[in-house]
Formats: sequence, structure tokens, C-alpha cells
Amino acid sequence: MQTLLPTSIVGSLPKPSWLAQPETLWSPWRLEGDELLEGKRDALRLAVQEQSRNGIDIIGDGEQTRQHFVTTFIEHLSGVDFERRETVRIRDRYDASVPTVVGAVRRERPVFVDDAKLLRATTDRPIKWTLPGPMTMVDTLYDAHYQSREKLAWEFATILNQEARELEAAGVDIIQFDEPAFNVFLDEVRDWGIAALERATEGLRAETAVHICYGYGIKANNDWKATLGSQWRQYEETFPLLQQSGIDIVSLECQNSHVPMELIELLRGKKVMLGAIDVARETIETPEEVADTLRRALEFVDADKLLPSTNCGMAPFARSIASAKLSALSAGADIVREELGR
Repeated sequence: MQTLLPTSIVGSLPKPSWLAQPETLWSPWRLEGDELLEGKRDALRLAVQEQSRNGIDIIGDGEQTRQHFVTTFIEHLSGVDFERRETVRIRDRYDASVPTVVGAVRRERPVFVDDAKLLRATTDRPIKWTLPGPMTMVDTLYDAHYQSREKLAWEFATILNQEARELEAAGVDIIQFDEPAFNVFLDEVRDWGIAALERATEGLRAETAVHICYGYGIKANNDWKATLGSQWRQYEETFPLLQQSGIDIVSLECQNSHVPMELIELLRGKKVMLGAIDVARETIETPEEVADTLRRALEFVDADKLLPSTNCGMAPFARSIASAKLSALSAGADIVREELGR
């Protein structure tokens, strides 16, 4: 990857209105059967075109073939009963009805590999694929079998590693694991979370990333953020652990957050995927605002290790807003690239 300050999305982009209800997280599909399969793949191609048109350097699938960033993966595993629902507290923040682990979890077949092959065939730019992290998977289920969050996380880590190896073989350049739970269960991160994540990345030659954010801009997340005070210092607990880990890239939320910028110094030596686009509000950042965020970050991370990105996914936005934010991200990175070149 030769481009200085290569830009990327974190994960999701809005889906076309003919595929799913717009501006809604995890909305039901509007197509069925073969039409749904075709529609998902058409949406993936459109997501690639949108990123390319707006100057994004590392291309993702926009999670166009997924309804939910965690459960769409889990749907393909045995040992989980989606008919047996229980209400659990998700990330100690809000209650949700979730499927139940009723037996040993197994991956019977690849989940996203065919979609990743399509993404690889659709662009000649570097591509990134996102997977849920082991701890966040555990936190999105009711476990009636293992009776241990750690044991279940290790099972998921093994399954994720199987999937990641096949994604790598399909031509994926960066494999990202989404772990928003890392900002909540800090003791578990220390005890087994980092180790389980490294198990998921074991043996990979592709670059690996972990994405840790404060969540989509939904009410439950915004209410939680309001309780965190004037400085959000959760990263202070996890960054030193990740700096010592085998993970190549750490993706973090920055734009319009209360994360002290100097915490990035704790990752010195790692690549940093910096959230320079706010996903909790519809206001479009100016290129200069993005550039200012990147300039401040460059005090704590070397330019050749900085990857400008979005804070989190953009699925809840109107497509026009998401497009404008991508354009601002790219233009802001261009400003700083020019300054560094001088």
C-alpha cells in the first residue's frame, strides 16, 4: 500500500432503498430468494463505485450483504438457535432480544468468502473485510451451553480464524475485527479479550485490524456517551495491550469525540486507522476540519502509519450524506498529503 494517508471506511454504508429500508439500522430485506442474492451483490458493486468515486483508497463492501454486523455471521454457525430468544443487556447499555447458544458452535461452511471474491473482482484497489470480534460476538448472544464468556470467545476465535484464512486466500488485504465491547469490559479485555483476538488472527499474512468505537449514533449509545464525562479514557486501558499485541492496525473513534488525542501515543509503532468523520450526526465535515483532525493526530503517529477513516459505520445515514462525508474525508486527506509533500 504505497499511498500516504490511505483512506477507508470502517464498515457499513447505507443500503439502497430497494434492498432495505433506508436510514434504519438492521432493517429487514425488501427482496427474497434469488432476487435478494442478486440485489445484495448489486448493492456491493454500487458501494465500491461510491467509494472509488469519492477517492477512498482502501475499499470495503459497505456490509451490503449483511443485515447486522454480528448476527449475520452467527446465522451461519451451528449451535445457535435463532428461534429461542432471550433478552440480554448489550454492552451494559441497552436490552435486546438475542439468539441462544444451545450447543457447540461450529462453522460448517464459509460465510463471506464468495462476497469477498466479488469485492476482489470489482476493484483493483486494496480491499478490507470486516468480521465481528470474539468478545463482541459473545456479548450479542445468550449462552445456555458454555456458561462461560471466555470459553465461548475462544470457540468463536477459532471459527473466525477459519473464516479469516479463507478471506485472505480470496484476496483480502486487510481483515478487520470489530470489538466495540473492548470499550466496556475492560477487565475481560485484559484477562482474555486480547488473547482471543490474537487467536482469531493466528497465522494470517494479510494485515489485521481491530476496530474499537463508541458505537453507532443511536440513542442508547449517545445516552451512554453522555455519562462518560469530559474525557473518554477507555482507550488508555486497551491501547498499551494492543501495542504489545500482534495486531497490525488499531481503528479508533476521534472526530467530535472526547477521546484525548494524546492517547494515540500509547500505540506508537502500530498503524492507526483514525476516525476523522463523525457518524453520530448528519452535519458534513469540511475538508479543512478533517485535515485539522489529521494534523493533530500526526503529533502522536507517524504519517506512514496513519489511515484516515470514519468513526464507525454509516448505515443509518441517507446515501447522499454518507457520500458527502466520504468526499470530505478524501479531500481532507489530500490537503494533509500536500502539506507533507512540501
